[in-house]
Formats: sequence, structure tokens, C-alpha cells
Amino acid sequence: MASQEETNRRSPAVLFIGAAALVVVLGLVYWASRYAPAPAKVPEQALPMGAAEQAYVSQIEFLEPQVARASNFLNQEVTFVFGAVKNNGPRSIRQIEVTLEFHDVFRQVVLRDKQRLFGPRAIPLESYHRRDFQLTYESMPVQWNQAYPQIRITGLVLE
Repeated sequence: MASQEETNRRSPAVLFIGAAALVVVLGLVYWASRYAPAPAKVPEQALPMGAAEQAYVSQIEFLEPQVARASNFLNQEVTFVFGAVKNNGPRSIRQIEVTLEFHDVFRQVVLRDKQRLFGPRAIPLESYHRRDFQLTYESMPVQWNQAYPQIRITGLVLE
């Protein structure tokens, strides 16, 4: 019977030590995941813009420009840039990269942003077809004049 009492007295101590070890291990895992360096993001390669691509830019048209603002569920202002891109030329467009420039009331650039309207996995934009696009911005400079941005094509991959 004496050994049964000894076992009963040791059980809470063993449980306490096991629980403490578990808390320490979970704390170390949390700390390591919280403060570990973020994996390096591989920068996208700029799309080509040689003589053939520059010559084809005149065949691309941007239609139906719109800018809208809305509040998200955190009550933050989100800005949407809508439009359509039309391929008026004889070749299909595999990828297109644009630079958007947002201006202030003095026509000075307050934000310059490079975006891909469609990437390598998208269906190519066929000749004489159009495709809608939407870009989202979670924050905009307060100096922005609320006008549609200037769009320049800065990269193309043609088929």
C-alpha cells in the first residue's frame, strides 16, 4: 500500500512537469515562427520591351476607365482602378505589364506603380478581342487628385 500512496503523490508532479514542458515547447515554436525572417520574395522579371513590342503598343487600346473607392470590413478606404484592354492588332498578347501614374492637382506624380494586367498563366488576349481588368490599392497618397491614372505599357510578351 505504501507504494500506491507514493505513486499517487508523484502523479500530480509528473503531470505538472509534462504540462510545463509542453508550454515551453509551444512557446519556443511560437517565438521561432513569429521572429523568423520572412522568406525572400523572388522579384518578377521585367517583361521585354524591344523594338517589336514597342511597335505593337499602338495596337493596344485602353477602354472604359473608371476609379471607385469603397470601405473594406476594417473601415479602411480601398481604391479600385477598372478598365478594359483591347488588342487591335494581328498578334495575340501573352502577357502585358503597365505602369500606372497617379497625379496630384499640379500634375505631379504622387504614386507610380507597375502591374501585370494578366500574367503567364492567363489565356492570351487574342487578336481583336478585349479583356476587363481591375487593380486594387489599399492605400493612396492624400495628394492624389482622384482622377484616373495615366497608363503606359512597359512590357509585352507577344505570340
